[in-house]
Amino acid sequence: MCAMLGPATRSASRDETPTATATPESTAPPLTESRPCSDIVGFTCAYLTVPLDRREGAPGTLRLRVATADNAAAPRGTLLLLTGGPGQAGAGLLPRLRQRFSYLLNDYRLVMIDQRGTGAGALTCEPLQAEVGSSDVTVPTPEAVRECARLLGPNRDLYTTADTVADLEDLRRALGVPQWTLDGVSYGSFVAQHYGLTFPHRVRRMVLDSVVPQDGPDALYVTGLRRAGWMLRQACQEQRCGHDPAAALADVVRRYDNGVGVFDLIVAASIVDPKLTGTGFFPVLALLRSAAQGDPAPLNQAIAELEGGGGTSPERYSAGLHLATLCADLIHAPWGDSTTPLRRRDAAIDQAVRKLRPDQVWPFEPKTAVGHGVVQGCRHWPPSRPNPQPPHPRLTMPVLLINGDRDVSTPLEWAVEQAERTPRGKLVTIPGMGHSIQGRNPVGDQAVREFLLS
Repeated sequence: MCAMLGPATRSASRDETPTATATPESTAPPLTESRPCSDIVGFTCAYLTVPLDRREGAPGTLRLRVATADNAAAPRGTLLLLTGGPGQAGAGLLPRLRQRFSYLLNDYRLVMIDQRGTGAGALTCEPLQAEVGSSDVTVPTPEAVRECARLLGPNRDLYTTADTVADLEDLRRALGVPQWTLDGVSYGSFVAQHYGLTFPHRVRRMVLDSVVPQDGPDALYVTGLRRAGWMLRQACQEQRCGHDPAAALADVVRRYDNGVGVFDLIVAASIVDPKLTGTGFFPVLALLRSAAQGDPAPLNQAIAELEGGGGTSPERYSAGLHLATLCADLIHAPWGDSTTPLRRRDAAIDQAVRKLRPDQVWPFEPKTAVGHGVVQGCRHWPPSRPNPQPPHPRLTMPVLLINGDRDVSTPLEWAVEQAERTPRGKLVTIPGMGHSIQGRNPVGDQAVREFLLS
């Protein structure tokens, strides 16, 4: 069944798409139930109560867990760290992430929050959670998607990025800080940008790690599919693997019709093992070679072991929140935005496949671009209120963008696109690195250190 914090009893109607706005400065909500965090020394944990539905007079609230460093007088102010997904917990990850950001903690007061629908207040849709866990690519069954939408009910419309942005503005006021610095990773980079485009005068600086463009991703993942071939060839050259893994991949997906599964494997590798060494992860290069030579069993076994979300709790990563937010946020889906009726989506997907040239997605096939979890999940998600777009077109504060050149989840081209439309933006590309840079790569950490501490 689906669980939700607070008396979540009302949604926005689908013919109303107000921009989510925070409550007035004079009525900023306080942080309540403050006490030392039980899982990390030097931080205070509390709750921020926000409206479920921000239309005037609408009932229902949510309690969002917040973890705040105790150095309130940090010389460079407050640093809000935003995690990814959508669906990943925030405050609960602090014990693991604190060490990654230790070089900033003397100068900044670090703050993390469980964004609405995540962490202790996670939206829970058990069938969907069991099928996909934290994967963007794994394909859910239509039945699991429909069941999740039914469990969430009309309130599924109240988890857009704009709603989260308004929550963050309430958090800023509750902390009593006139400005702060934002650091967003993956989907967190999208949230950070939308906050900065909504409340630009409240942001001092911004770090975007593994960048999602401010207009959102291309739902077909064409760029990521192409970059996978480049990533394979780079890794093969380093390891002298003795064959062309991109050509092997093209052959394998054509012969065995497993493009989505292979893409899922490569996306995971770009996060865990971007050099594809096989150390602690699947030996992708060897698996592709074996399959191209006529033995797909090891590759298929690796895909089967990767798929399924039984080991991922919704408190760590909510698949229900992921779908509710993602499907509302998409404006580049084959069918348009989230208001499109379900009956028109299948034809739009078929048309999108016909329009794609094979070279646009090689070494994959065009059908892989519409066969993965983003398209196949949202094609069955009921029409909903779309994510309201922020009022400003450009980020005006200093922005550092960092991206790995082997990132298949948020490919480098997305960061380049965003940097080109950010007047005070600086892009640093991290060679040989995949998804999520900070705390995992010294070049990336040095770039962040110079940007935030200079």
